[in-house]
Amino acid sequence: MNLKSKLSTKSIATVGKVADEMRRECYVVGGYVRDLIIGRKSKDIDFVTVGSGIELAEAVAAALGPHTHLAVYRTYGTAQVTARGIEFEFVGARKESYHRDSRNPIVEDGTLDDDLSRRDFTINALAASVNADSYGEVIDRFGGIEDIYNRIIRTPLDPDITFSDDPLRMMRAIRFATQLNFEIHPDTLEAITRNAYRIEIITAERIKDELGKIMRSPKPSIGWDLMHRTGLLKLILPELEALRGVEVVNGRGHKDNFYHTLQVLDTVAERSDNEWLRWAALFHDIAKPVTKHYDPVAGWTFYNHNFIGSKMVPNIFRRLKLPLGAEMKYVKKLVELHMRPIALVEDEVTDSAVRRLMNYAEEDLADLMILARADITSKNEVKKQRFLDNFDLVEEKFEIIRAKDAERNRKNPIDGNEIMHIFGLSQSPLVGYFTKNLKQAVKDCEIEDTREAALAYLYDLAAKAGIPVVNPPEQDQ
Repeated sequence: MNLKSKLSTKSIATVGKVADEMRRECYVVGGYVRDLIIGRKSKDIDFVTVGSGIELAEAVAAALGPHTHLAVYRTYGTAQVTARGIEFEFVGARKESYHRDSRNPIVEDGTLDDDLSRRDFTINALAASVNADSYGEVIDRFGGIEDIYNRIIRTPLDPDITFSDDPLRMMRAIRFATQLNFEIHPDTLEAITRNAYRIEIITAERIKDELGKIMRSPKPSIGWDLMHRTGLLKLILPELEALRGVEVVNGRGHKDNFYHTLQVLDTVAERSDNEWLRWAALFHDIAKPVTKHYDPVAGWTFYNHNFIGSKMVPNIFRRLKLPLGAEMKYVKKLVELHMRPIALVEDEVTDSAVRRLMNYAEEDLADLMILARADITSKNEVKKQRFLDNFDLVEEKFEIIRAKDAERNRKNPIDGNEIMHIFGLSQSPLVGYFTKNLKQAVKDCEIEDTREAALAYLYDLAAKAGIPVVNPPEQDQ
């Protein structure tokens, strides 16, 4: 195979020209070659040269001229050149060996074949020459091109050695299968299962990076199901593994909450690119195993699983090294609220009930409704459609109430200046107390949005606080 036409960029050609001037073999390698064959966009380009990668990078940076950034990492023997928004990584061809208790390799200079054989999967063990006499020619020692066309992920060497040496590659195999919608070769999948326990030497931060890429994939359930099938899930996220299975008592069983969760996750992923909404979908039923109870009359119940699940979210985020700020609070909130829209459609849809949900959800209301709709996975199509139709009614109510509230907010029966005059107050937090409570009472429909109702409300509030009326409005007329 020759990729000359696809490698015909000015920057890559410059790398080849510099390598020829230095009498160096130089190749584009790995994921960039794979993505060129697949037709997938990729900005980061890795180069391997037989010799010093740093020396070649320094020469390329000089040739590319102004606005080019060079970063050298001598400890690792690598360098990065950034030009025109594209990152070039340079390294010398090398071979690796590992100690059993570490994924950090012992690195030595090597040949191109050494370098390709150390790579994780055949689809990534590809190189395309950028030297003038062989520009674009692909070197494929392990059948990577065939595996790309067959949509297969497998290791170039013995998978047990590959995964034992660097257990993170097990997560990478699952991640690539999820991102590319490829199958993991049976031998490779079995090796992941045999070596799953080795994931314990990998830092949570590295695992988190792979989980994030899985969650941002078009169909993230592929990755979570593969983790379950290989035994990785019970080591990484046992709370999710615990959802798996169906228990039957007196002929009554509950649904498999693990596969229900994956269905909800994929439905959310079809409707939103928001990674944290996807995490909320993954965790929405996370407390069902600890709240599961069989009642002879009601059957299987999971009372308060939404509330208890929300309490579990911070600890899971902390363990997985996920961000503990706004993202965690958002997921926690949606897990807690995910049952509210469903409960709402089961009862009469009143303005006050809808308004309470709006006030709880605030700016996350639209995301909550995406999650709630996705959570309807009943195989009874009539029942499912009834719920979805009721959600339509609820969302129509949202718009009606927003319009009403906008109108109410425009009407301010009594402002802060008049409140100060009526009660003989100077500017102070007490005035804010009156105005804030009055505004909320009007917004929540506790009182009519009229001047008379507002005065009565303020007089009652003042009486409870022991504040006299100094200048009744009637005296001003």
